[in-house]
Amino acid sequence: MRLVTVVLIILLVLIQYPLWWGHGGWLRVHELQQQLAQQQKQNDDEKLRNERIAGEVQDLQNGTAAVEERARYEMGMVKDSEVFVQFVSPNQTPPVTPNGSSNTSTRGEMSAAPVRVVPNPVSRVPEKKHGHGKEAKKAG
Repeated sequence: MRLVTVVLIILLVLIQYPLWWGHGGWLRVHELQQQLAQQQKQNDDEKLRNERIAGEVQDLQNGTAAVEERARYEMGMVKDSEVFVQFVSPNQTPPVTPNGSSNTSTRGEMSAAPVRVVPNPVSRVPEKKHGHGKEAKKAG
């Protein structure tokens, strides 16, 4: 009877081994589930990145506003009719040009500070009253 019990326990261990540690066992299934969750998260991140890039490509293809924005912020370009103004805090030292020259032109240079662009700014200068100026003299 003792021998039968030992043989049955050995058979039980031999049957359980592939279930826990063998190919397709519980531990392997758990490991594969973790890999699957990690891969799905990575795929979701890449899909979001692809959607963002696709939107950017569409903006660049459909109009000049996105191209102009990139030129302004990434390359420091300004239009010929514009004046670039950079505000520096009083405690900050003026930026040093890389080549050491004292050229006052800021074309092609960018500050590290973010810039807020106001598309249609409201003028704070009071409007001139009509009736003064060249038109009034011509009419009179």
